[in-house]
Amino acid sequence: MTPRLAKICHLAACVSLIGLIVLGFAWELFLAPLRPGGSWMVLKVVPLLLPLIGVLRRDVYTLQWSAMLILLYFAEGIVRATSDRNALSATLGWVEVALACVYFFSALAYLRPYKKAAKTLARQVIEKASDKAPR
Repeated sequence: MTPRLAKICHLAACVSLIGLIVLGFAWELFLAPLRPGGSWMVLKVVPLLLPLIGVLRRDVYTLQWSAMLILLYFAEGIVRATSDRNALSATLGWVEVALACVYFFSALAYLRPYKKAAKTLARQVIEKASDKAPR
């Protein structure tokens, strides 16, 4: 992966994560809350705040586990998009799905070279260990 492509993938992951945070707050506080005046569902944004600093700093471990976390928001978006009777809420569900997909795929693309390097290193360690093993 070229450095430019890695930068684009990281930027897409950051923008989509921040977008999900903003969407979650706006959705549950004033755009289409479950109850008039806002709802406690705004707390669903809290888990997205946990990986934010690590993602911004390009921490590989944080990007790995947050890619799995984001799947919860993908699932919530699908459920709300297909089951909410409020048209705005259903549309926001599809926006959540789109942002979750952008984050997931851009994080995986960013992590791909690290995964390849780890596999190569593991293979080298196994080969060295098998060479040193008594026969």
